[in-house]
Amino acid sequence: MNIILFHDDETSKPLSRQDPRARHILDVLQRCPGESFDVGLIDGPLGKALVEAVEDEAIVLNFTWGTLLPAAEPVTLIVGLCRPQSCRRVLREAATLGVSRMLFPRTDRGEPTYADSSLWTTSEYQRQVHSGVEQAFATRIPPVEVGMELSDALVSAGGEVRIALDNYEGVTGLTDALPDSATTVTLAVGSERGWTSAERDQLRAAGYQLAGMGARVLRTETAVIAALAVVKAGTGAWNSDSTPDTREQ
Repeated sequence: MNIILFHDDETSKPLSRQDPRARHILDVLQRCPGESFDVGLIDGPLGKALVEAVEDEAIVLNFTWGTLLPAAEPVTLIVGLCRPQSCRRVLREAATLGVSRMLFPRTDRGEPTYADSSLWTTSEYQRQVHSGVEQAFATRIPPVEVGMELSDALVSAGGEVRIALDNYEGVTGLTDALPDSATTVTLAVGSERGWTSAERDQLRAAGYQLAGMGARVLRTETAVIAALAVVKAGTGAWNSDSTPDTREQ
């Protein structure tokens, strides 16, 4: 956890000692009254929190916020619904790398019951996303949607440039499919067994170019991480963040 995130309505009241963030402040960061640490306002600026008092039931914090808002991420991610353990890694690592939104549609080769996992039916998926954003020293939380049809996800995602990874018909390299300058990109990755022929037709009809990353067959989560890194580096997205680095050295 490189930064601790707060909702706006949490900053005007003490933080309960039972809150995991409080335990992190006291036990991991070992902050005492008069000391500060890095914080972020969810979907807002970075800042500092000063520990004013440590009481029996709560910590009293005083927040100071920067003025710059986080830049919008230019990449939307579509991932075919796959095993919960794979999705956990995708949620966390994609949030760390930075995406504007994540959609997990049902696909022909995916197991429909994956949508019934506790990952999705509880708040666990949100915790995975928060963990990734805190790791990245960022504040923008990408919304997550799950269980829709692929056709609905393709319409909803939009994107000026649309790319789908495919091991079989993705003859164009991913780097060659990218635009020359930063723009909005939607990246689609299939579930564990990839796309069917009918889904490839759907993707093409929705304006997606099929692209590959070489002959090696990757796990879904590995393909997502590698492809996001290529897309963000290739479009210059990692150079567009308007938020300065305020971390204590």
